[in-house]
Amino acid sequence: MWYQRLPQIFCGIQHQLKGGVRHQDLKHPCFPNRLPAARRWQHTALGPRDCAWQQHEDHLELRYAGTVMRFDYVWLRDHCRSASCYNSKTNQRSLDTASVDLGIKPQTIRLNETMLFLTWPDGHVTRYSLEWLLKNSYEGQKQAVQPKILWNAEIYQQAQVLPVDFQSFLETKDGLKEFLQNFLLYGIAFVENVPPTQEDTEKLAGRISLIRETIYGRMWYFTSDFSRGDTAYTKLALDRHTDTTYFQEPCGIQVFHCLKHEGTGGRTLLVDGFYAAERVLQRAPADFDLLSKVPLKHEYIENVGECHNHMIGVGPVLNIHPWNKELYLIRYNNYDRAVINTVPYDVVHRWYAAHRTLTTELRRPENELWIKLKPGKALFIDNWRVLHGRESFTGYRQLCGCYLTRDDVLNTARFLGLQA
Repeated sequence: MWYQRLPQIFCGIQHQLKGGVRHQDLKHPCFPNRLPAARRWQHTALGPRDCAWQQHEDHLELRYAGTVMRFDYVWLRDHCRSASCYNSKTNQRSLDTASVDLGIKPQTIRLNETMLFLTWPDGHVTRYSLEWLLKNSYEGQKQAVQPKILWNAEIYQQAQVLPVDFQSFLETKDGLKEFLQNFLLYGIAFVENVPPTQEDTEKLAGRISLIRETIYGRMWYFTSDFSRGDTAYTKLALDRHTDTTYFQEPCGIQVFHCLKHEGTGGRTLLVDGFYAAERVLQRAPADFDLLSKVPLKHEYIENVGECHNHMIGVGPVLNIHPWNKELYLIRYNNYDRAVINTVPYDVVHRWYAAHRTLTTELRRPENELWIKLKPGKALFIDNWRVLHGRESFTGYRQLCGCYLTRDDVLNTARFLGLQA
């Protein structure tokens, strides 16, 4: 399931893959019409790392490390990593996929302790490590879920996740890696001892990503002056929501840094949307399914001063990968949801009921983490996962921040060896 904490799955797979198989050849007859529809399992080793396969008319079935995998023959030819088919320097495919015979079958299948060898009718040999096949098979991907720790207020507070120091974040790989690990696991992370200026906040953000310029500009620097047509530019309370739901691709990460507040109130509310969605999946799976399938429009209309915008984004509230049902994006903003005209009448009432189920979970007091943002402490939020809001406030409150490109944040994390 997508909601589990899964580092141990990959550790287990790696442990299983340390085993080997014995060498054995398997050849099929030269004429396709003599090839049986399926063979009995051909075993290559005994013991806990038992590996076996069946050769079918249109695919190879491979059992390894407790997983049964099925590989289409065209897929096996298309993903060949030989020098003539794949450029290892650029990590790009050289083979013209459209040139592969859709009826292709291997003439020879052979295994040694760690590799699968396929010889094709033209004599070309494709080699795959069993570990690579396990990792990249459809069946392997169904098991592979990004490691996350889902949380409510108590879980997060008991975890005692420490903020990373500004200088360590900027100057050391260890500090940056610690920050990104926290961010990937919890969807939020803090940096402390940040000089309370827009310039230093920008330097902080640029350490892990390109800054995403939007209709709000590159860096935000705002107070409650209603300079934009958005409730965020007021002193009013904001209910939990994700930002830019009206973009076709909502912004992935946002940065908040409170530079000054001379007044009361204004605490920031954080809610793990994935935790709430998991509760819906457990208690009302039909509601979860409906929220993941029904597309909605979100809309931002602004006509204030020099700002004239009409943005529309379309997508379901819960966005899941179809192959393993892993939730990867929640699009929840009751302020910006447009007229519901993408749902037929006989579904819309059920959608409202499912939306109410999710909203109830998101509004449970035990799921609310309240943080008082102060000068010097910057907050990074995964806008695809964690909802944010705020209580109303008095006095003068000045914030700065920005949106980050999600691809670049994850790129930085992978470069440091993190699973992202």
